Amino acid sequence: MPGPTRHLSLLPLLLIVGLLGAGVAFGAVSTNTLGAGDKFERLVAKIERFIVGPPPDLPDETVTVTPRPTIATLSPSPLPPGATATPPPVRTAMDVSIVDDPDAVFAHEIRKDWCAPAGVQMTLAVLGLADTSEDFQRKLAARVREWESYRDSHNGEWGPSAMAAALAAYGAPGYQVRAYDTRADALFDSAVALEKTNSPVILLAWRGAHTWVMNGYRADADPAIFPDAKISGTYVLDPWFPSISSIWGPSDPPGTFQDSAEMKRNFLPWKRPEGTYPARDGKFIVVIPTLPAPNR
Repeated sequence: MPGPTRHLSLLPLLLIVGLLGAGVAFGAVSTNTLGAGDKFERLVAKIERFIVGPPPDLPDETVTVTPRPTIATLSPSPLPPGATATPPPVRTAMDVSIVDDPDAVFAHEIRKDWCAPAGVQMTLAVLGLADTSEDFQRKLAARVREWESYRDSHNGEWGPSAMAAALAAYGAPGYQVRAYDTRADALFDSAVALEKTNSPVILLAWRGAHTWVMNGYRADADPAIFPDAKISGTYVLDPWFPSISSIWGPSDPPGTFQDSAEMKRNFLPWKRPEGTYPARDGKFIVVIPTLPAPNR
C-alpha cells in the first residue's frame, strides 16, 4: 500500500496560513503591524518552496574577468610606411549620468529582501521597459522560479544570474554576470559598458547581499579611450532608500553620487554566509550590459 503523498503534509501549514489570514490577523498583515505582513510573506514563501522543491542546480554563468593591462604594458602599433600619426586624444574629466530624473525611475524594495527585483525593475525603468509601481515589482518577484538556480543563490530565489535572465525576459538581453579581482577593474569596466551601451549597471554591494543600480560615474578621463582612467565614484539608485540599515547605515536618495570612500565601504568582495560560490568568492560582482540599450 503506498504511503501518503507529499501534498498531505501541507495541510497543517495551509491551515496556519488560513488562520493568519483571518480576522484580526488579516488586519495586522494588511497593515504590516509589528512586521506581521513581512512574516506572513516569509511563511508563504516557505510553503511555496516546500511545494515546488529546491531550485535547479544549473551551471554558474559568472564570467571571471582577467585584470586589464596597465598603461606600461600597452605598446602602440607600428605605423605602416608613409602613414602619419594622428594626434592623441585629449584627456578630459568625465561626469556621466544616463538618467535625467532619478526619482522618475526609482523603486523602493517592497520587502526588505527584494532589492534584486527592485534593482531589475529600476534598470528596466531606465531602459523604458517597465514602470516603478509596486504591482510591477510584485509580478516580477513572483516570476523568480523561472530563473533561479542553486549555484546562483544557495538561499533560493534571486541571485545575479536570475537578474540577468529577468532583464532578458523583459526586453533587455545581453546582461552578463562578471567577477573582478579588484574594485578598480570592476568600476572601470562598468563605466565603459554604461557609456557604450547607454544602459545601467547592477553592482552587488554589501558583500553580495544588496543591489545597487549604477546610472553614471565620474572619472579623470574617458575610460572608453584611456585604459589608465580612474573612476572616482558612481551615481547610484539604491532600492533600500529611505530605509536605514543597522549595519550599513542610512541609504541615500536616488541618483546620489557615491565617492571613492563610499564605494570602498559598500562595494565589497562577494562573501555570503550560506556557503561557497567558487566563481564569486572574494571577487567584485557586477551584472553588466553588453548590448546597446533598447529604446534609447
